[in-house]
Amino acid sequence: MHIHFIIHADFELPGAYERWAQNKGHTIAYSRLYDGETLPENVNDMDMLIVMGGPQSPLTSLTECPYFDSLAEQNLIIAAKDAGKVVIGVCLGAQMIGQALGGMVEHSPEKEIGSFPIFLTEQGLNNSFVSHFGTELTVGHWHGDMPGLTAEAVVLAYSAGCPRQIITYAPLVYGFQCHLEFTHDLVETLIAHAYVNSDLINSNPYIQSKTELRAQDYAEMNGKLYAFLDKISEHYLSLNP
Repeated sequence: MHIHFIIHADFELPGAYERWAQNKGHTIAYSRLYDGETLPENVNDMDMLIVMGGPQSPLTSLTECPYFDSLAEQNLIIAAKDAGKVVIGVCLGAQMIGQALGGMVEHSPEKEIGSFPIFLTEQGLNNSFVSHFGTELTVGHWHGDMPGLTAEAVVLAYSAGCPRQIITYAPLVYGFQCHLEFTHDLVETLIAHAYVNSDLINSNPYIQSKTELRAQDYAEMNGKLYAFLDKISEHYLSLNP
């Protein structure tokens, strides 16, 4: 398979998504927008589009961030979906999918930074791609917003601080507000670029300290992510032999 990553910031990297693609021997291409690279011109050159997180919003203008063309990126997401490609969005990427398909991004009830459990809905437990997550799974978080919903969207998981953690928008289109791709190296990069005010930590039970972030074990959620990616890619290949 050919995997294409859209990366919005040098501190919001693909982590375990990239590791999975490398381990599987898939070919990989990148649009590192922060470094001046452009969006792909043709979705037919890819099998899976993975849109990563970033400090932007789907509502961010080119004036506010000259390298981030939200509308062009949303059009690419629509084209990939319509072409039957696998489309996965992470954090901002999930919000971009929702926005592209007609769901307005919203503020999450709580800002979440750290490792906290998500809980699968009944629809999630019955979804063959994510049911192996189980009723409860501790995953990474680093967000203040959440994806908008469309008429076709189905919420598969939620957390105590955010009601929209995993959403499916179409059979091969998934948005993850949570971060199953976190590794210790990636979290160190986030800590270096996104300092959390100590007063905020003390007043918000959904924000963990740097010490707590560094103490987490990300192996289980990485393994669950790999299984999800295996399942959805195998399904895609069955449809495109």
